[in-house]
Formats: sequence, structure tokens, C-alpha cells
Amino acid sequence: MKIISGKLKGRKIEGFDLDGTRPTMDRVKESLFAIIQDKIINSSCLDLFAGSGNLGIEAISQGANKVYFVDYNIKAIQTIKKNIKLLQIEEATNVIHKDFKVALSELYPLKFDIIFLDPPYHTKNIEIAICLITKYDILNDNGFIICESDSLEKIIYPNNYQEIKTRKYGSKYIVILKKI
Repeated sequence: MKIISGKLKGRKIEGFDLDGTRPTMDRVKESLFAIIQDKIINSSCLDLFAGSGNLGIEAISQGANKVYFVDYNIKAIQTIKKNIKLLQIEEATNVIHKDFKVALSELYPLKFDIIFLDPPYHTKNIEIAICLITKYDILNDNGFIICESDSLEKIIYPNNYQEIKTRKYGSKYIVILKKI
């Protein structure tokens, strides 16, 4: 995997091969970040279900001030830390090795401009995460939640969010939600 644009453009990062994880493809990442590029500069981001840290690292490369990476898988955490050290971006990161439900409860009262949700596809974790994000009120008023799934039916959210973009890339969907 490589970083597609920004100050770290072209740099390679490590991924890994674990059940339930799949790195976001470069063309999907490029399209996604083109849509949100005006929101990235000086933002605070949360990369929930971070995997290799691919999305959060891309956000830093494109100007995010701070990214919190959350994953429960120890191999994912080790990979994220290795990538952060390799790219020398430690000051812009916080890596959390916890279950996403616990992490979300402990992140309160922080607020995020962008939250990336890319959980294992076989779960209902998008719905659960959005409910907890809402409960703890950790998304800024003008913030975005970016969901990736293999099915639109799994992207369930309360009526205080609005779908502003939906894109299909092969067998996956990207849905961008905004608070209303």
C-alpha cells in the first residue's frame, strides 16, 4: 500500500493479511479523499477499526492535525505503530488498543471532524459505532462519518444524520454521513 497524496505521497506503508481486514484500495481512497479534501486540513480524525492505519495515515498526509487509531487486534496495532514510526508522524497520532465500544466511551469528551468506520463486513459494527458516536457526542457539528461496507443495508444510522455521498466501488460501498 502507498500514500496517494499530500506530504507523504508515494511512501509505502505495511498492511497485513488477517481475517476480516481488507485495506481500502488506492482508487477508492483517492476518490474518497477528493470528496473530503476541504475538510481534512487541520482536522481531528478518528480511524475506528483502523487495521493498518491506511485511512488515518492518508488523512495526516493530507493535512490532518491529529488522528486517533483504534483497533482491538494486536497485530493491527503493531502494524499501525510500525507505519507511524516509519513515517515519523508520532506527534500527530494516538494509537488505542481497545474494543471500539470501550474506546468510544473513553474518547469522550473529545470531538472529531472526521470519523472513519471500516469494520469487518460480517458485523453490525457500523450501526453500533454510529449509535455510540451519537450517545457520546464526539462528532463535531460540521463533521463527517465515512462508512465502508459490502452492503448499504448494514449502514444504519439515526435520523439526525444525512447521507451526503454514496459511491459503489466493485463490491464495496462508501457512504459519507453528516450531522443535521
